[in-house]
Amino acid sequence: MNQEILFGKTLEQVKKTAKEQGNCISKEQVQDAFASLGLSEEQMEMVYGYLHQHKIGIGEPVDLEEYLADEEKDYLDTYLNELQELPEVSAGEREAITLSAMAGDTDAQKRLTEVYLPEVAQIAKLYAGQGVYLEDLIGEGNVALAMGVTMLGALEHESEAQGMLGKMIMDAMEEYITENAEEAKKDKRIAEKVNKVADAARELAGELHRKVTIEEVMEESGISRKAIEDAVRMSGGKIEDLEREA
Repeated sequence: MNQEILFGKTLEQVKKTAKEQGNCISKEQVQDAFASLGLSEEQMEMVYGYLHQHKIGIGEPVDLEEYLADEEKDYLDTYLNELQELPEVSAGEREAITLSAMAGDTDAQKRLTEVYLPEVAQIAKLYAGQGVYLEDLIGEGNVALAMGVTMLGALEHESEAQGMLGKMIMDAMEEYITENAEEAKKDKRIAEKVNKVADAARELAGELHRKVTIEEVMEESGISRKAIEDAVRMSGGKIEDLEREA
């Protein structure tokens, strides 16, 4: 296998292992994973740095709050303080609530949702800094949690509930990040198309000292009519140097 491909696959496996261990992995585990690649000490330090950037602690968990913006820290503090008003539950009470929720008790499902709300906030910190707001991540996680507690009846053992709910919360946040990234790419493509037409119209208008027509921009820039009309539509008709067609 190509060395670069093997390196990439190994790195992804290390990240997966760390995620399963609470976003923490030992230096020995990392070294063992990359042993067959014969990396230098300098290259291994780069690997450790990469893992730290992705909120993975080497030997001990990282402080996830150091990755948060000040506004996110303020929001998180306020949110967690509000959750402290909810009554605490012991391990035994939590187990009893989970079993009742698994049996379909709607009051227990609501209570279990409240029990897991702080965990949603903690999970959200793992996904912060990826182009979405922490508040939105928590919102997506809470929706997944509310849905998840109604699906626990499919489990055989109470001990499986935490893993199932945690996975549903993480999946929801990851899906939201992916969707947001795709939307951002789409917005960037639209902006590039609009800017291309706007720049061509601005340059030609500067030469002619007046607004220009679509035909003139087509002739001067080689941009197709459809591309120009699409840009006008996507900009909401706000390409200033282009005359509006009657």
